[in-house]
Amino acid sequence: MDTPATLLDLTGRRALVTGAAAGIGRAIALLFASAGADLLLVDRDEQGIEALAAELRALGRSVDTLPADLGDASAIDAIWARIDTEGSLPDTLVNNAGIYPFRDFLDIDAEFLRKVSAVNMESALWMCQHFIRRRQRAGGVIINVSSIEALLPFTEHLAAYSMSKAGVIALTRSLARDYGRRQFRVNGILPGAIRTQGTERLMRDAILRPRVKSFRTGIDFQSRLPAGHWGRPEDVARVALFLASDLSSYIYGAMIPVDGGFLSA
Repeated sequence: MDTPATLLDLTGRRALVTGAAAGIGRAIALLFASAGADLLLVDRDEQGIEALAAELRALGRSVDTLPADLGDASAIDAIWARIDTEGSLPDTLVNNAGIYPFRDFLDIDAEFLRKVSAVNMESALWMCQHFIRRRQRAGGVIINVSSIEALLPFTEHLAAYSMSKAGVIALTRSLARDYGRRQFRVNGILPGAIRTQGTERLMRDAILRPRVKSFRTGIDFQSRLPAGHWGRPEDVARVALFLASDLSSYIYGAMIPVDGGFLSA
C-alpha cells in the first residue's frame, strides 16, 4: 500500500535543476536531496553551485555541477555532451533559471529582447529537447517554472519578461500534449511574490530610489494578496517536489500557481 512517505520518496532518482545557485532553484535542489534524489546543478554562478553541492554531498547525495550561461544555446549543447560522457543522465528536469530585467517597453531593443528570451524561454525549450531526445524510451518528469506575470502582468516595464514566461506556459502544455503517451509528465509552476535574493535586491533599490508610482504598485500588490505576505522559495520547492513525485502521477500539462492567492483575488 502506498503511503505519503513512499509516494514522495525520490531515492534512486536524478534531477537536473537550472538556476540552482540561489533562490527557488536552490530550495528545490535542497528539498529534492532531502527526499533522496541525486542532483545535477546548473547555473552561471559556479561558486554558488559548488557551495550548494558541498551541502548536498553532506546529506549523502551524489552531485554534479555544470556551470553554464543558459542564454547561450551552445553552452546548453555542451552541458548535455558532458552528461553523455559522464553517464549521469537525469530522469527529472527542472527548468527554473530566469532573469527579470526591467526596461520601458519603448526602450526595448533587439539585444535586450534576445537575452531575456534566450534565458527565460529558449533555454527551457533546448533543455527539454535534449532531455526528451535522450529519454525517448524511458520517459521522465519535466517541471518548467514560469510566472504569474505571464497571465496577469502587474508590474510595469516587464513586457519582455512576461512574454518570455508566457512562452514557457505554451511550451509546457505543448510537450504534455505531444509526449504524455510516451511517459513524459510535463507540468509547470507559476510563482508569485517570492522572497529571494533577487527580489529583495529589487525592493532595496526601490527604497533607496523611491518613485511614487512604484511605491503605489507595491502597496496595491500587497493589498491584493489573500495570504497577506510574500512567499518563500521553499513554498515553490514543495510544489516542485509534488510534481516530481508519484503523488502527481496523473497530472499532465498543469500550471500550478504558488502566489498566495494573487491570481484569484
